[in-house]
Amino acid sequence: MSKTSSMGRGMLAILALGARHEAGLPGGTVAGIAADLGKDRSQVSRNLRTGEQEGFLGRTGERRYTLDWSILTDAQQLTAQRLHSDGAVALDRLARDTDEGCFLGVLHGESTVTIGESVPASSNLVGSWLGRPYPAYCSDAGQAVLWESSEDEVRTVFAHVDFVRHGPNTPYDVGDFLVRLAAARVRGYSVVDQEAEPGLYSLAVPVRDFKGDVAAALQIVGTRARLEPRRAECAAALLEQGRWLEAKLGHQPADSPHSQEINQPRESNKD
Repeated sequence: MSKTSSMGRGMLAILALGARHEAGLPGGTVAGIAADLGKDRSQVSRNLRTGEQEGFLGRTGERRYTLDWSILTDAQQLTAQRLHSDGAVALDRLARDTDEGCFLGVLHGESTVTIGESVPASSNLVGSWLGRPYPAYCSDAGQAVLWESSEDEVRTVFAHVDFVRHGPNTPYDVGDFLVRLAAARVRGYSVVDQEAEPGLYSLAVPVRDFKGDVAAALQIVGTRARLEPRRAECAAALLEQGRWLEAKLGHQPADSPHSQEINQPRESNKD
């Protein structure tokens, strides 16, 4: 067997264990992980032992394997680094392809904050947004950074927020925001049309990390007169760069072969 295929099987075992943690389960035994993957128990046992020896996994007295959380801390730090470095590449490509201002934003409390930007001189946008917070309920990134959040989570974010009008189409309240978020999910990207300020128009997509969590929002922002007539072509470019950046962060879409193998229904819940 090749070294690459052995490494791949080992990573699948570790990711399957991570899926168990995400589901609220306290790790897993060899039998349980083998059942999750539909793989031979002896092979999975070797992969898990190797993961333990390499420091990726720990093991309890009940012979249950668990993730070594220091590895996840390191992975989170790497994600933050790649979000800036690879995010800059995605922003420059997107700005080149669309000739519009492009931004990368993250959620900070009830606001979004810009952490990356690429703004062509021809975009008619003036000034930098780096490090500047803006209310998430009407910002260009707001819907995208809350893309995977439940209704209760969204309501918690905006629990103490007054929905002050910043443009003619600013959401009236959290219910209005949720309606727009639902429409964006169906569309595949958000459209913020004069919500942040009059005449401003933007498109955004969520960017997910290796855990499947939304780490940031990738945005195209411009004047409504320029951007709205080109919405379809700009959205296509946005989705392409969003997928590229997600891949760089280690995200595997639900329909990818590895994700199907990890997330397939278990034959038994017994460990």
